[in-house]
Amino acid sequence: MKTNRTIITGIFALLLFSFIAQAQNEPEKNRFSLVFGLNQPLVLRGFNVEGNYWMKNWVIDYSHGFNLHADGKAIADEYDRQKVNFKITHSLGLGIGYRFTKSFNLRLEPKLHIYETYYEGQDQSSATSLVNFHTVTLGLGAYYRWMPFEKKEGFAKGITIVPSIRYWYKVDSSLPNDQHAYFNTLTNQNEILKAPNIGAANTPWIINVSVGYTF
Repeated sequence: MKTNRTIITGIFALLLFSFIAQAQNEPEKNRFSLVFGLNQPLVLRGFNVEGNYWMKNWVIDYSHGFNLHADGKAIADEYDRQKVNFKITHSLGLGIGYRFTKSFNLRLEPKLHIYETYYEGQDQSSATSLVNFHTVTLGLGAYYRWMPFEKKEGFAKGITIVPSIRYWYKVDSSLPNDQHAYFNTLTNQNEILKAPNIGAANTPWIINVSVGYTF
């Protein structure tokens, strides 16, 4: 509950700051940003790239994460108990958002996440996966595009930093009843493996910072 309050407070603070800082600026249009998420290489040992197309009042994006590693013990106690880890081979989807100011926008985001599942310490290749499945999420994202050198000339002008807070709710899973029954050779008993949420600590919440360039 305390974490949810902190996240909600952060969203409102971001929105307030955006309106104060950008109230006098008209959004530009027909620009393109290419940014790369920091959580993916630093926390999930993978990679993410995102392209944004900026119109006067709207923004459209496509993002794609590759080979993201989510250790079970970092997701929830139940996955830690079962000694299972996940590799998200692809996490991809579109976003369409409205630009409330030049920098602040809210986006509707349908996403697809493709999982492989492994015992802790097991060599991770598709042939040894315990179960492969995918989940579908639908959610909202709050983004702030900050260009710290926008008023400068030269290459630095386009440098872009994008903090974001997203809520991606799981609406579907390819697992029957969103779970997989199997015999776990480490716990030596039958187990039920539920498809995890894509966000931090098995929640729909995702906080990230991306860096890149706006052309």
